[in-house]
Amino acid sequence: MSKEYQYIIDDMHAELEQILNYWTKFGIDNKDGGFVGQRDFYNTVVPNADKGIILNTRLLWSFSAASNYLKSSKYESVCDRAYTYLKTYFKDKVYEGVFWEVNHLGIPTNTRKQVYAQAFAIYALSEYYKFSKKQEVKDWAITIFKNLEKYARDNKQAGYFEAFNEDWTPIADMRLSEKDMNAAKTMNTHLHVLEAYTSLLEIYNDKTLKDALVELIILFQNKFINDSGHYDLFFNEKWNRLSNTISFGHDIETAWLVIEAAKAIKDDTLLKETQVTAIKVIHAFLLEGIDQQGAVMNEKDTVSNKLDTDRHWWPQVEALIGLKYGYTISKNIDYLQKSKKIWNFTKKYLIDKENGEWHFRVDAMGLPYKQENKVSMWKAPYHTIRACIIMNQ
Repeated sequence: MSKEYQYIIDDMHAELEQILNYWTKFGIDNKDGGFVGQRDFYNTVVPNADKGIILNTRLLWSFSAASNYLKSSKYESVCDRAYTYLKTYFKDKVYEGVFWEVNHLGIPTNTRKQVYAQAFAIYALSEYYKFSKKQEVKDWAITIFKNLEKYARDNKQAGYFEAFNEDWTPIADMRLSEKDMNAAKTMNTHLHVLEAYTSLLEIYNDKTLKDALVELIILFQNKFINDSGHYDLFFNEKWNRLSNTISFGHDIETAWLVIEAAKAIKDDTLLKETQVTAIKVIHAFLLEGIDQQGAVMNEKDTVSNKLDTDRHWWPQVEALIGLKYGYTISKNIDYLQKSKKIWNFTKKYLIDKENGEWHFRVDAMGLPYKQENKVSMWKAPYHTIRACIIMNQ
């Protein structure tokens, strides 16, 4: 890496501590247990907010990953707290898997089985097992994996269906969130199943798991990627594309996660193929997804050419990781130059120096949306902590 790039690495190492300190101070719910469900833009806690599985699994992953990276037991109590809350309140003791949402007292309010959520549970448990070495943690991760293979995997058309009822029966509305399309199969869910299986394979050397991960890599190489260097997002059960939207953040995140999956299965041919794809994706990303300031924009509709120029917090750091991978492959110095612009923008506009943590998003002028939360179902430190770790490796 270039010496002038080193300040990004140093900044992000320092930022890791800032993020961990924020969540240790403001994330813990000392009244009802676990972690608070919501803090607003001004960092004020929202009383009795529901608690979501995505926030809670991402917190377990984040503090476990940071502990493993730092080789420290400083955050052991936070890791244990996150695991205990998941096991006590989100674990389905009847049908297995994890619930989507509970209220502030831990009573389930949404018991649907979203495959995206099961994937994050596997991801978090795998990382926590690496830290804690508790056999029950590994066993639970394996059980969720087996349930996904039993209920969610499409053995006819390949891939995984999006969601189910509490008892794993089909559900009419499969959407991950209100802004998503009601599609049988989505790139986003497959991405995080791939991410989870990659991590699980590190602690569970199983042929069925490895075969499933190979199939996922091939799907990303053959089904999700399109000729323009973007990953298509929504499909029906027969893999007919349903959407014309480009998600710039998901593009660059997917490029490096698929490479990691190929490394995990130790297939040199597939690894080289995923690296070629990554460079293609990075080229399209740099051409279309960032502005002159270096900010990563949100989405684009390829039919209307309408561009969503909001700058969300997480695509900025996924871009830094993706470009680091791209530089490792190609030694293209432009990737480092673009990274500097992205990080400079992020430091100036997205890190909240007044209230702590990062803004959820800012507009094209760099002004934050004050209706967005600092802590919520979808606002967790997973993307940022992961980036801080990877950029320092």
